[in-house]
Amino acid sequence: MAKYKYFNRDLSWLSFNHRVLEEAKDPSLPLYERIKFLAIYSNNLEEFYQVRVSYYRQLLKNAEYFPGKIEEVKPEEIINQINETVSRYQMEFHQIFDTQIVPELEKHNIILLNKNSVLTSEQAEEVDEIFTSEILSLLQPVLLLKRRIRPFLKTGQVYIVMEMVIKESKFTVGTLPRKRYGLIKLPTDHNISRFVELNSTDDKHYIMFLEDLIMKHANKIFPGYSVKKWHTIKLTRDADLDYDEYEEDDLIDAIQKISKSRVLGKPNRFLYDRQMSPGFLKYLVQSFELKSNIVVKGGSYHNFRDFFSFPNPLSPQLENEKLPPLRIHELDAAGTIRDAVNEKDYLITVPYQSYDYFLRFLEQAAQDDSVKEIKATQYRVADRSAVVNALMNAAENGKKVSVFVELKARFDEEANLRYASEMTKAGINIFYSIPGLKVHAKVAMVIRDRKKYPGSKDQAYISTGNFNEKTARLYSDHGLFTSNKEIISDLKTMLNYLEDQDPKIRFKQLLVPGFNLISRFGQLINTEIENVAQGHKGYILLKMNGLQDPLMVEMLYRASEAGVKIDLIVRGICILKTGKKYSKNIRVIRIIDRFLEHARVFVFHNNGHPVVYLGSADWMKRNLYRRVECVFPIHDRAIKQEIIDVLNIQLRDNVKACEIGSNMENKRIPTIGEPFRSQIETYKYFKQKYPK
Repeated sequence: MAKYKYFNRDLSWLSFNHRVLEEAKDPSLPLYERIKFLAIYSNNLEEFYQVRVSYYRQLLKNAEYFPGKIEEVKPEEIINQINETVSRYQMEFHQIFDTQIVPELEKHNIILLNKNSVLTSEQAEEVDEIFTSEILSLLQPVLLLKRRIRPFLKTGQVYIVMEMVIKESKFTVGTLPRKRYGLIKLPTDHNISRFVELNSTDDKHYIMFLEDLIMKHANKIFPGYSVKKWHTIKLTRDADLDYDEYEEDDLIDAIQKISKSRVLGKPNRFLYDRQMSPGFLKYLVQSFELKSNIVVKGGSYHNFRDFFSFPNPLSPQLENEKLPPLRIHELDAAGTIRDAVNEKDYLITVPYQSYDYFLRFLEQAAQDDSVKEIKATQYRVADRSAVVNALMNAAENGKKVSVFVELKARFDEEANLRYASEMTKAGINIFYSIPGLKVHAKVAMVIRDRKKYPGSKDQAYISTGNFNEKTARLYSDHGLFTSNKEIISDLKTMLNYLEDQDPKIRFKQLLVPGFNLISRFGQLINTEIENVAQGHKGYILLKMNGLQDPLMVEMLYRASEAGVKIDLIVRGICILKTGKKYSKNIRVIRIIDRFLEHARVFVFHNNGHPVVYLGSADWMKRNLYRRVECVFPIHDRAIKQEIIDVLNIQLRDNVKACEIGSNMENKRIPTIGEPFRSQIETYKYFKQKYPK
């Protein structure tokens, strides 16, 4: 029997998403921030079913080819546990919405009209006008006839299902009415909002769900029928497409067809209204030929991810007070970012500090006569990306620009392909995905003509997060500006590797999976173990999005057994089991707050001479074995201390942090003394350290 135990990665992820849901219950948060957490929870769960549940179903489908994997993973058992857990959380979700959010909206005179609401004559007239002029022509009602008519349900779309009877005529009087079933899709894919704002009266603001507005006109949708009951449903389909082994042209072709492939994926979750009668549900399950183990009980409304756009007639009231990104005086005072980085390294921590510095770095390089080449990676690109525009400007100004675009960034494949096409037209050299690997490194490098411009230096910006100015407002990440020769040399080696995949390269400074990352982290962990054995302090402080690789977790277990104290800040998946003898020296916390904790930071005490790395790699199997990642050292003492200061602030959080318990539960940290909310305190820290 194995000595060490691990949590299942996907049940652990559900624990994380439940922690997201808990934020929606927090009465100290502004109301619209609580609503936003409901949307985040819902969106997270949709992707989880599309990808992770899809993985287990594919295992079951191909069970005969992977008997060992089936025995190890037990996919059927895990799917049942997932559905049971999600059903329990869904009940909590709708209880929060119905008994907390809706009443709070009403307290602020924001009235959410539902199917049972009685409209005033003015509202009825307004709703009728909206329905007739904007919605009716977009509806495509379909009669459901079991084993005869089975419409295709699109993934992630909300549908209205109706139980009806034929209206009485002289031929049907006295006979038992026969039930019929109808279906219509909400036309939200036609730029129709899920929420309809009606005219305000007496300082009250009225909002309707689109489905409720539509069903106020049920008699116009199925003329000749009387609707007796109606509910909403939603089907989620597999979206975990296997394209890792495709090469350039074939991969591009596959991605161009990707939307259709996802739409046609196998069903893996059927969400229905918990108030639906068993007979109604049975008819639908049989009509759509669904398996019973994908049926999940929900609430009256689905697709709460639409609440990202829930209208706030009182904005900016009921929302978080803005925290304007802070400036770094030295970078502002320097003539250019180039001049500042020539002198020393600089760290920016978004969204606390302005992402504008990276955009300026690229824009200035595009205009700099000494720059002959710019190389960059792109994983997830913002809409109307300022980063892409800066790179295209550089190409148009005669610079040689090369960009490695990772087309296999799940759910962003088509956007990345579109931007790659635009960059190609602007004269940028585009390199596409490597078969079997995803390029997840976040690297932008400026190479200068040192023959013409003696004394000029090559420079780079390396980050823990994507080069995406929109997520930089929401995700907490670190980025390093550097002209360190050894780091620059390694970055050139890495970027050349992306072009030719020469396996004989070596890295001196950077940690890269498949080359030196796992072995270097193993050395650093062993050093802490040896220091404890010699009577010295052993301490490890790690922050990441996910911890899922058993090899790395085993290293941490061994260090804990040896007496090394370990603090882990893990936002999402964490398979490490706390509360065991072999993990007694390990504490795991997760922080869920207004910003998404996205940075990956690795700190080793090293007898009082801390070794600090930042990077793009979580300790997940995919990051350590199937991706090209860039983990980079921090040499500047002041920057090291700043990173450690921020981590220590997070370890003190007693408001938004929780400990992960021995049963994967989120154990809230008792507030002893003053409340300490790390993200607010981090903002104060930077504001004090970098005054205007």
